[in-house]
Formats: sequence, C-alpha cells, structure tokens
Amino acid sequence: MNRELIEQLFSGLCCSECKSDFTQESFRVMRQENDLFVVQVTCQKCGKSFGTAFFGHCSLNRKDLKKEDLALEIQDGPAPISYDDVIDAHNFIKNLEHDWKKYIPEDLRQ
Repeated sequence: MNRELIEQLFSGLCCSECKSDFTQESFRVMRQENDLFVVQVTCQKCGKSFGTAFFGHCSLNRKDLKKEDLALEIQDGPAPISYDDVIDAHNFIKNLEHDWKKYIPEDLRQ
C-alpha cells in the first residue's frame, strides 16, 4: 500500500465541516513500519482534523483496482452530544477525587 492507494481510498469523500474535497495534502503519513501505515487526515480548507487512520497489508493489485472496490461505506454515528450529556460530564469531572490527575499518563500531563 502506498500514498497513492491511500488517497484513492478517500477519493470522492469530503470534509464533514466545510464540504471541501480532500486533497493530496489532506493526508500525512505519520509513520510506516513494514506493512503498517499510520495516516493523519486533515481538511486543507478549514483545518478540521479527522484523526488517525491505520492501514495494514493490502494485497490489491493496482492494475486490477476499480474505484468502486475502494469506496468507503458511510455509516450513521452516535447521536449528537446533548445538553444533558454536557451536564453529566461536568458533574462527573466536578466530583472526581482531588488526585484525579493520577489517571492521566505522565507524558500527557501539563
């Protein structure tokens, strides 16, 4: 699997925030080890980050590859966060013990 194939996987998809198509610059290969690629996806127009994608070994032959073979299936996600969810999270955080930072890995603490 190479950068070109990764770009083909996302071709035809757009940013959910600004509806701009992803460009070649939208994908940054953060790490590559053997057959594993770690790719960060970011919209180049509005800057929205879509997180990190992990791709493993791919046995597809690019010569036989058709665009419909690569199409990603869009699925419904969880319900949007409600006001009650925010209040519940606030109460949870407010009621944490005084040493709550012990649950955060040391390298992520500020």
